[in-house]
Amino acid sequence: MYEDILLPFDGNDSAAAVLHHAAEIAHWADATVHVLYVADTTRDSVTVIKGQTVDALRQQGKDIVAEAEKTLQTLGVDYETDVVQGNPAPTITEYAERYGHDVIVMPTHGREGVSRYLIGSITEKVVRLSSVPVLTARMQPDEQFAFPYEDILIPTDGSRGATRAAEHGLALSSALDATVHLLSVVDDASFGLDVRSTASSETGEAAAQEAIDDLVSVAEEYDLRDIVHSIEHGSPVEGILAYIDENEIEAVVIGTIGRRGTDRVLLGSVAEKTVRSAPVPVITVSESEQ
Repeated sequence: MYEDILLPFDGNDSAAAVLHHAAEIAHWADATVHVLYVADTTRDSVTVIKGQTVDALRQQGKDIVAEAEKTLQTLGVDYETDVVQGNPAPTITEYAERYGHDVIVMPTHGREGVSRYLIGSITEKVVRLSSVPVLTARMQPDEQFAFPYEDILIPTDGSRGATRAAEHGLALSSALDATVHLLSVVDDASFGLDVRSTASSETGEAAAQEAIDDLVSVAEEYDLRDIVHSIEHGSPVEGILAYIDENEIEAVVIGTIGRRGTDRVLLGSVAEKTVRSAPVPVITVSESEQ
């Protein structure tokens, strides 16, 4: 399913941990890990050393990817490395698209200083910009992610973007022989407190059930043996996080664009909040994925 994995890398502890997770995926998929360091051209990094003009960040990038090479060699993973210059988020997404990578793997935070391009806000920009699926991982101290994933959560609001993401999640689940959890969260707060709220909530539940039913039908095409589905009420993000905790979910696949309106869960901002908050890897899939 994944042949080429792009790993934007800055050498910090979070990136190093995610490198190991990317390597596990690469082992399973027989894929190549492409390690990329982006020397941030929005920062002044040029200096003069012994009369020669040197880009300090570019040189640092070469040293950092060399360390990644050593790790990947030890792990026995096929890899390639590159150091480029540019504005980090658009450079990462354009690089993935240009070279036909199947997934981008990034941590959701990093250290301050010269590696700042890889911390949360840049990762979220990549999530918003990328037409390539993005796997984000919020690595905490002493935390280790499981792979292969045995339980995968796919939230849906029935929109085209959510369905696109679900197809990716179902294909991944099928390849891993994982249990699929289909979830639709009805955001009752969006209906207000007027006399129409009960009817609106019922309409929202009907729409959520329709979204689930549609995905169950799609899931049959992937020869999946274990499918669990649920409708919850409340805040979409809180519903997703609670479901992760209560059902020992190991990965989430979610669309970055959802249908707007009071009768559907809005997945756009929900996806970014899930990326920031989920204690498991989150794979975001754009509606424009090719």
